[in-house]
Amino acid sequence: MKDRRKAVLQELGLIPVWRHKKEATLTECESDVNQAVETTQMTEPDEKRSDDRSARIARMDWAALKASVASCTACPLSQSRTQTVFGVGDEQADWLFIGEGPGAKEDELGEPFVGQAGKLLDNMLMSIQLRRGERVYITNIVKCRPPNNRNPESFEAEQCHPYLARQIVLIKPKLIVALGKVAAQNLLHSSESIASLRGKLHYYETIPVIVTYHPAYLLRSLADKAKAWEDLCFARETMQSLSAHSA
Repeated sequence: MKDRRKAVLQELGLIPVWRHKKEATLTECESDVNQAVETTQMTEPDEKRSDDRSARIARMDWAALKASVASCTACPLSQSRTQTVFGVGDEQADWLFIGEGPGAKEDELGEPFVGQAGKLLDNMLMSIQLRRGERVYITNIVKCRPPNNRNPESFEAEQCHPYLARQIVLIKPKLIVALGKVAAQNLLHSSESIASLRGKLHYYETIPVIVTYHPAYLLRSLADKAKAWEDLCFARETMQSLSAHSA
């Protein structure tokens, strides 16, 4: 009777067919593992890579730092530059002047503040008994020229900041002079205007910072040269006070 029922069910196609589940091959397993690793690498690294890069840069000496800047591709500015503009001057300077970024002439020559803005900066230095290269170091927030001399974007400044931070540590300046809004806002993590930041003593970590106008701006706005002179006098008095306290 049992055999007859089985035969009837078979004729009607109602008998279940049991099949062995295909075992995953080693290649399939490896593929799943590789995909999981790739997914982890895609979701985790942005902050970790940034931390690792900053930590590496924070250990560099002058030679390694210059080489790293020269080969940097961390932001899109690297694609349009002629060369990087690292900085120039006394590597143990008391005075550190920081602008926003290289212009066309700087990009061509590889030195910050050349051309008309550079000449004006040199005159500003002379007005307080300073000279380029003597107790003075000059650099920028970003080391590559932004296209059409636009202001550096926040991402570009962030990618360059570890280089600037390391320069500051190596130089150990007594005083920083921020030249222009971009330099001031990035150094001080502020969105305030130049008018609000001028005439006050700020700090980058423990280093005093004084804010004044960028020389390129002063070439277009001659009326503000008198204000820039006030800022330079304030900077000179501050440096004299710092030197007196450290003597």
